[in-house]
Amino acid sequence: MRWLWGHYIPFGKITIIQGDPGEGKTTLALRLAAACSTGKPLPGMEPMQPFNVIYQSAEDGLGDTIKPRLIEAGADLNRVLCIVEDKKPLSLLDERIEKAIVENNARLLILDPIQGYLGSHVDINRANEVRSLLKNLGAVAERTGCAIILIGHLNKASGSSSAYRGLGSIDFRAAARSVLLVGRLKNDPTVRVIVHDKSSLAPECKSLAFSLGDEEGFRWLEGYEGISAEELLCGFTAETKTAAAEELIRSILANGAEVLSETVFQAAQQKGISRRTVNEAKKNIPGIVTKKSGKNWSWQLPK
Repeated sequence: MRWLWGHYIPFGKITIIQGDPGEGKTTLALRLAAACSTGKPLPGMEPMQPFNVIYQSAEDGLGDTIKPRLIEAGADLNRVLCIVEDKKPLSLLDERIEKAIVENNARLLILDPIQGYLGSHVDINRANEVRSLLKNLGAVAERTGCAIILIGHLNKASGSSSAYRGLGSIDFRAAARSVLLVGRLKNDPTVRVIVHDKSSLAPECKSLAFSLGDEEGFRWLEGYEGISAEELLCGFTAETKTAAAEELIRSILANGAEVLSETVFQAAQQKGISRRTVNEAKKNIPGIVTKKSGKNWSWQLPK
């Protein structure tokens, strides 16, 4: 396998980026397009030569919305292209997709959102209708080696597993080799988290996060690596994870036990809690004694 971005996005396959409206899906897609057009990697992305990207938007105007956002993301606009749809709307069965990829040597195609490119007579919820479209698009990705990204919305089935939250037939998820879920933190709406929700070709990668909507603008954040899809969908807050870390620390250090800090970090990692969150939780527990013995550190909570 060849990878566009870590193990998040493979070349020659379909990837889905999904989330509720306004959660940052398009922002992430535009940042990715900009990175590919300039060769300036995103976090976890290997250095690469700039290449052409095809970006199709069925919801936002190219001139008044997409272009300014690409400029803000630092894109090389000469390398971000689109298929003209003035006379004929584009669909997943359209031969212009493969032709545009080949003629422009594009290595990334983004369709935003997917329901805008199904065609007027396709029911997004009918598996037999969706399956043939995705099979055709997957074959285009295979033949050209182009990474194809579909931007999708979530349905309203709150409380369901993340596997069933994508809008439309489950066949969308089945056809994708990788699925990324984008959502915002309940207690800090400026923080958007990217969870690797499905990976058929490699182990799932850690979650990523970026800030959006404050005076500092877009920036990548650290400390959200352990957030799961279910936690994000259920209204995860930083306090929720910190409280869980506090409980874990207290249980490990119960009865005055002296425990290596690395043991605590490893136990937390198994529960999807980052080292940063453990250290924050430790500050909330008064009386913890930290000792150093050689290269190792230990923690103890006296009785």
